[in-house]
Amino acid sequence: MQEGRRRALKALGAAGVLAAVAGTREAAAQKGGPSYSFKMTTGWAGGPLMDIGAKAFAERLEFFSGGRMKVQVFPGGALGNALKVSETVKNGVAEMGHTWMGYDWGADPTTVVFGGYAGSFNSEYMLHWLYEAGGAELQRQFREEKFGIISIPLFIRTSEVFLHSRKPVKTMEDLKGLKLRTAGAWIEMSKELGASPVTTPGGEIYPALERGVIDATEWGTLWENISPGFYKVAKYLIVPGVHQPTAPFELCINKGVWDKLSPEDRKLIELTAKLVTFETFTRIGQEDAKSLDVYRKAGNEIVELDPEVQYAVREQGYAWAEKTKVGNPWFDKAYTSQREFEILWKDAPHYRNVKVRPT
Repeated sequence: MQEGRRRALKALGAAGVLAAVAGTREAAAQKGGPSYSFKMTTGWAGGPLMDIGAKAFAERLEFFSGGRMKVQVFPGGALGNALKVSETVKNGVAEMGHTWMGYDWGADPTTVVFGGYAGSFNSEYMLHWLYEAGGAELQRQFREEKFGIISIPLFIRTSEVFLHSRKPVKTMEDLKGLKLRTAGAWIEMSKELGASPVTTPGGEIYPALERGVIDATEWGTLWENISPGFYKVAKYLIVPGVHQPTAPFELCINKGVWDKLSPEDRKLIELTAKLVTFETFTRIGQEDAKSLDVYRKAGNEIVELDPEVQYAVREQGYAWAEKTKVGNPWFDKAYTSQREFEILWKDAPHYRNVKVRPT
């Protein structure tokens, strides 16, 4: 019953976005306007991030603009470093980019607050924070001020798989010395918990895992991780993804390009990105539910982290955020906004959830 209500809510949300897109498209068509051909750099070699994220955005934008706005999507590394999409866009090598903001955490850890980390709330809450509680506006202001680019939410995934691993990981002791591929602030946090983390672009993970250069990797959700095939060379599937309860991605746009667009075309881009974001949330949630059978049939062993590990990871996330906000006004501002949202929603599990008999 609860799940049905959630699906209905998301359908209504997507319908509202579609209606807004249609209205903006009609207004733009009546006014007319120039045609554009944009290059989009990405951090992805393929998979859902490319297919239902970057390419879906390009297809929908061309349709909703009546063919005036075309986006050519390039795989990670084709136009610039796959982990430095924002830099490629700022420098004008590509007009647009699709990335996870947390890749820029070394330049400013505030990017992780917007991209999700071990202390984040879930994806449903993140969507509400972004679109109803000012999160998207804060994201735009932050990226423009600190990085000189325009930033719009584009794509969101549900909780990730904690690890695809060549060895079982269940306890705190199992994390000690684990050669782990990851990204963002989890590099620092997992190191505090005893792991040995490294960062590589998505396209390099499989061979590193296959050769044993790394013991384990985190990447995406149950469904997203089928296409890169990590499960074929790593027997153990470790859940839940407490290190990444949510992962919003972003559309980067060169500021000079954005400034030349009409208000109608800007709105069209924003609404198209919003539609694709809702579509990815519902699509990934549905496909994740189907995906466990794929791993079971492939002979993977599904391991659930001990509660003490889950508690420790969350506590590590909060401790990291509290430490990192000191002396960083933007981090403090975004982090405080999310904590205020959590306080507002603290009673939601009680007034929204209906108890049902186990099936």
